Amino acid sequence: MAGRPSRTLGSGQLAAMLPDPAGVRPAYRHLARAIGELILDGRIALHVRLPAERELAAALDTSRTTVTAVYDLLRESGYAHSRQGAGTWTALPAGRAPSGVRRLLAAEDTAIDLARAAPGLAEQELTDALARVAPQLAAHAHTSGYHPYGLPELRAAVAERFTRRGLATVPEQILVTSGAQHALTLVLGLLGRPGDRVLTENPSYPNALEAMRRGRLRTLSVPVTEEGWDVDVVESAFRQAVPQLAYLIPDFHNPTGCLMPEDARGRILRAAQRTGSWLLVDETLAELALDVPAPPPFASHAAPGAAGQLITIGSMSKTHWAGLRIGWLRAPAQLVTELAGQRVATDMGGSVLDQLLALDLLDRADELLPTRLAELRVRRAALAATLAEHLPEWSWRLPPGGLSLWVDLGEPVGSALAERALAHGVRIESGSCFATDPGVFEQRLRIPYTASPDTLREAVRRLATALADDPLPTPAAGRPRWVA
Repeated sequence: MAGRPSRTLGSGQLAAMLPDPAGVRPAYRHLARAIGELILDGRIALHVRLPAERELAAALDTSRTTVTAVYDLLRESGYAHSRQGAGTWTALPAGRAPSGVRRLLAAEDTAIDLARAAPGLAEQELTDALARVAPQLAAHAHTSGYHPYGLPELRAAVAERFTRRGLATVPEQILVTSGAQHALTLVLGLLGRPGDRVLTENPSYPNALEAMRRGRLRTLSVPVTEEGWDVDVVESAFRQAVPQLAYLIPDFHNPTGCLMPEDARGRILRAAQRTGSWLLVDETLAELALDVPAPPPFASHAAPGAAGQLITIGSMSKTHWAGLRIGWLRAPAQLVTELAGQRVATDMGGSVLDQLLALDLLDRADELLPTRLAELRVRRAALAATLAEHLPEWSWRLPPGGLSLWVDLGEPVGSALAERALAHGVRIESGSCFATDPGVFEQRLRIPYTASPDTLREAVRRLATALADDPLPTPAAGRPRWVA
């Protein structure tokens, strides 16, 4: 049985995430600021013990006096507190919100928001849908309104959509959730225990990684490059680590945009089956196919009877509107019942109104989705053309679907550029936010193309201006850094 994960952050682990003290002045302020940002990003968890001063000083090759000043400043600014004889522990300052929360908040009026890859819904579509579902909502008014499995009609509609995509499904295999993230946390809570290994892609969806950290699961990452997945590496990871779970985004992967080939899906299914690992497949982006046919469900590649430990999660957030907070999971019927029992401890059932709206929009998806896809193609083209014009030194591959470009900046300045861009009215995430390991993907930005073409053009112009102001700081040459 795996041991209980330590609540102490290792000195080497922390040092790998920090700038070289020899390259910044005053060093203690830069180090304290970097630790604070890591706490807000979730890359350093809350309520964990920081390394002893002497250990961190040795790992950073700096003086203990410097580290003492760092910890003093962290305590002064609210990022840490100390207990007599128990060390220094991380904390969240009053008035500050974690990055995961800020990422979901609306940007300031002057800022262009490129931190969220989520499209809006046309006002008329929502207004018309509300009018259509009003009588149905009134008919529910005399009921309790609790539906821990989801509205039966919506479960049937989601099951039918899986069947039409090539995977025979019945309503009993569907659990309606408050978004795909809710489905993910339910699965992690039921099937994962502290210390269990979870195989993930690197990079991956930040909120999924954060849910794993909060569950104190141990992530084992396999790379996703511009060329996609190295299936030999994935198979080896299953064989050597025998993870309890594996979380994959095979369809227009977030953030790289890669689409997993069919033969790779079959091989990964067989690898998971051999080790008895649960597969958790995120198909939130599966229907946003821009240049290729929409892929069939991952589970459709399983041999008959071989998908017993495969869970598929989906959502309307990317295809329709995140404001609905409607997601789902498909799993064996018995597991759906167990997960419904898991959800009532925190959420006894989703909004009836939202589910009726989701049902109405799903019924009209064949009419609405082609319009959404055509709109995304126009926006993707506008973003790519403007990047080529104003930032020709950057590079990327045009994804066959999804909602964003995974841009290579050519040097590891992603976090510094994101910080400077905010001063120019653009909110954007560095590639490091999507990393499972510290310091990785600093040379990347994820740039969604969910805004209007004019807004995207203005955002790129602002990014170019921010980049032209002054040279951005890069990691010191003498310090080890992660590269991917």
